[in-house]
Amino acid sequence: MSQETKSNHIGRKISKMRELRGMKQEALAIAMGVSQQTVSNIENSSEIEESKLEEIAKALGVSCEAIRAFSEEAVFNFFSSIHDNDFTNSQGTTFGTNVGTFNPIDKIVELYERLVEAEKEKNQYLEKLLKNK
Repeated sequence: MSQETKSNHIGRKISKMRELRGMKQEALAIAMGVSQQTVSNIENSSEIEESKLEEIAKALGVSCEAIRAFSEEAVFNFFSSIHDNDFTNSQGTTFGTNVGTFNPIDKIVELYERLVEAEKEKNQYLEKLLKNK
C-alpha cells in the first residue's frame, strides 16, 4: 500500500481522531445509533458516504473537513514544534511549552468531566442493552 493511499484512508483517520478524543468504538457507536461492529467496519473502510461522515463528525465534535484533512504526521509535527521552540532567557526562565500558568484545579475538573462523560456513555450503553432484552 502506498503512502498516499494509506494517508487518504478515511477509516484510519476516523479511528485516530476517535482515539485522540479518548473515545472507544462503543461510545462512538452509541453516539451514532449503530453497533460497535458497524464502527469497526467504518474504520476499516477506505471510503464512506458523505452522510455517514457527517454523522461521525458530529459524534466526534469536529467538522467533516477536519476528518478529511487529518494527518497523524501533522499532529506529531505540531507537538514537536512546540517542544523545539522552547528557549531559556538569561535568568534561566524557560519559554515555550510552559507559557501561561498551570492550574491543577483546572486539570482535576477536566479529568472529572471526562469521567462523568464516560459514566454517562456507559449508562446509555447499559440502558440500550436493557431495552433490547
